[in-house]
Amino acid sequence: MGRCISKHLILDHAKLKKAQKALGTETENETVERALDSVIEEEEKNRLAWAANERFLRAAIRQGLQIDDVFGQLEGPSRRG
Repeated sequence: MGRCISKHLILDHAKLKKAQKALGTETENETVERALDSVIEEEEKNRLAWAANERFLRAAIRQGLQIDDVFGQLEGPSRRG
């Protein structure tokens, strides 16, 4: 765990309670911590998935395979306009 700091936040009470129920947490602080962890983990999963996708595409191109980008998604989330 990193360094803890005290913050004063103004949060939507209903959202906080819904998140607390969804996460099964006991305290509001634990709810916010778990929600932040979830966002960080999701971003890491997305980064790894795009990296794997790019490796697959490079390998496919090297093998002479044609990839049709029917959804316009092959550029990755960081490169979309």
